[in-house]
Amino acid sequence: MAKSSSAAKKKVRDKKPAKKERLREVRGLASGAEAAALDGIIHQRVRLAIASALAVNDSLSFSDLKTLLKTTDGNLSVHARKLENAGYIACSKYFEDRVPRTEYRLTAAGRRALERYLDHMEALIRATRETP
Repeated sequence: MAKSSSAAKKKVRDKKPAKKERLREVRGLASGAEAAALDGIIHQRVRLAIASALAVNDSLSFSDLKTLLKTTDGNLSVHARKLENAGYIACSKYFEDRVPRTEYRLTAAGRRALERYLDHMEALIRATRETP
């Protein structure tokens, strides 16, 4: 019985495509390391949600984002700071009737980064669906 199991495994191994076939480029993307690298700043779930929400709104307050994303103050604060440090969002702080307010908006660099990220994901999806 061990021989037939071993023979079956060998047949399965023989049917695998060559390594070069498995590693084909994703159409529509740059080749090499650039093609494989997603923007790590935007790729994280909460940061992608922040950038996406700001892409369809002129600006959103901290409270609006917190409610929309159903996240904690600390979590939103940390992720917003990452996006701000990358230059993807801009933060304005002001007082309204003695209450501190924080507003966020997507910068031009942030919009370009989000577009690149979405184009990259669309190319990956297309390539995956086209694979036989």
